[in-house]
Amino acid sequence: MMTDSKSTLLKPLASIDGQAAFDEPWQAEALAIADTLVQNGMFSASAWSDALGAALSQAESSGAADDQGTYYQCVLSALEGLVAEHSEIDQQAMTGKREDWERAYLSTPHGQPVRLKTAPQD
Repeated sequence: MMTDSKSTLLKPLASIDGQAAFDEPWQAEALAIADTLVQNGMFSASAWSDALGAALSQAESSGAADDQGTYYQCVLSALEGLVAEHSEIDQQAMTGKREDWERAYLSTPHGQPVRLKTAPQD
């Protein structure tokens, strides 16, 4: 159980003006991953800001809705681009893994944990 002081500290994360701060857990996780990668030096805070700004500008110019869903899709796009640029993981590998997760999600019965099928070990 949270103490009152912890509950008060976390309240801004729970809601903003009565609205949930995050529609989905992955949205908070994406921001946490970006922060962790900045803190660990994979890329700078200014590189993160530039990448997110570019993704938001691209979404705006393509006519995407100015809403929370678009914002977090831009977060994901910027994060994926920076990871591909600053690591050995390329965009094609990330796309393949995303497709694996999507197939696993769509084939998982409601209420069950989503699990990726693992490749057989040699």
